[in-house]
Amino acid sequence: MDEQDLLNSVATTRGIRIAVRPEFVAARSDPARGMWFHAYHVTISNVGEEAANLRTRHWIITNANGLEHHVKGDGVVGEQPRLEPGESFQYTSACPLDTAFGTMHGTFQMETAGGESFDAEIAPFTLAEPGTVN
Repeated sequence: MDEQDLLNSVATTRGIRIAVRPEFVAARSDPARGMWFHAYHVTISNVGEEAANLRTRHWIITNANGLEHHVKGDGVVGEQPRLEPGESFQYTSACPLDTAFGTMHGTFQMETAGGESFDAEIAPFTLAEPGTVN
């Protein structure tokens, strides 16, 4: 297992599996000015037995100083995908940080076909410039 494997995140809640792979984007970062830019690639898979719609997102971004920033909103990348059993949805988004490393985690609020809402966990993952995390 290499360093990048340790930074990935996977969690499953009520049949909704969320996997995240972070990526440091050196070309958009400027450490001399206190800005580190990260992309993150998300795969949401329905490994359960009932359809579910993604309704909202809640990300908690924490920098190396412990300062938290909460991001809430409807859907992801302008969409509220419906996932039938066996289906997946992928997207990429990004996050600037003002420290060389930090973490992200959160939840996606899902709604079952029967109208029941639940929070699908997004397990914590590390945002780091390569070589800054041991």
